[in-house]
Parts: sequence; C-alpha cells; structure tokens
Amino acid sequence: MKTVYDFTVKDRQGQEVSLSAYQGKVLLIVNTATGCGFTPHYEPLEAMYKELRDRGFEILDFPCNQFAGQAPGSDAEIHQFCTLKFGTEFPQFAKIDVNGETADPLFAFLASEKPFEGFGKGLKNAALNKFASMNNKKYGDKTYIGWNFTKFLIDREGKVIARFEPTADMDEVKAAVVAAL
Repeated sequence: MKTVYDFTVKDRQGQEVSLSAYQGKVLLIVNTATGCGFTPHYEPLEAMYKELRDRGFEILDFPCNQFAGQAPGSDAEIHQFCTLKFGTEFPQFAKIDVNGETADPLFAFLASEKPFEGFGKGLKNAALNKFASMNNKKYGDKTYIGWNFTKFLIDREGKVIARFEPTADMDEVKAAVVAAL
C-alpha cells in the first residue's frame, strides 16, 4: 500500500527530499499562498507547530500559485514573507502545482486518498465554492485541490487520515492533530 513516504519533493533550494525522512511523525501537509484571504492561517499553524513539534508533529508547507495568482513570489520571497510576518519555522518546500497536468504527484495522491467533498455550508463557503469552481474549471478531472490552505493529516505510518478545506475551523484541525499524536 502506498504512503506519503513513497514520494520525493523539492525543498526551497531545489534539492530532492524523500518524505521517508518524516517517517514516524504526524504530518500536516498544506498548500499555501501569501496573498490569500486564508494567509492568516499561518499564525495558528505556527502556534500549533511550536506547541506540538516536540511530540513528533511536522507541518510541510507547499506554496502554490494556481489559485488566482495568490503566491506570485519566488521561493525565497515567499519564505521571507512567511518568516518575517508569521515567524514560521516549519519546513517550507519549493512552489508547486496541485492541479492539472503539472500537479505534483504527492498532491494527486493525497487527493485520491481524501477527495474534495465541498467547502461546507454558509454564505462564505458558497461564495468560495463559486469562485473556486471558476478558477479550477481549466483543470477538469485533474482538479485535486479546491483552494489554498487545504490541509491533509497524515498518521505516523504515512497514511492520509483526514482532509481539511481552508474553511475548516483551525481548532478542529488542531484537535485532529492532537488525537493523531
């Protein structure tokens, strides 16, 4: 059975990194953007990371510019923004695509394990669904991720156990992480 440990990604310097380096840890894998309405998620993500990393928790940050061009900077510029504005210390990887023919295989795998089920109910979620549908139409059946700050929770064996859309309450995300630890 395939796990996240079977994948290799690139770090900010373009070096290959096997996710097997994170074996035995609980992971939260997130596609991010620096100019998104959800960019403030960096703050609770970093707080969670600082609180839980000593218990075997890692956040893996993958910037993506496929959603309305909300991560236009270089890897270095994105990293500088995140560290200066939010004090992030968790690993940030090279900018990737998460949808379409150029989608990173990791995100195609994550989404196949936990497919998109919607952003939830309510006016804000309905508005995001409409905007995301227009943005993602060009990817057709290769639309794996609905929007920035989609989070995948991975257990210590490398299996995908939960998916949280950007509209999910961050307290709910943290509770799931704590339960997985």
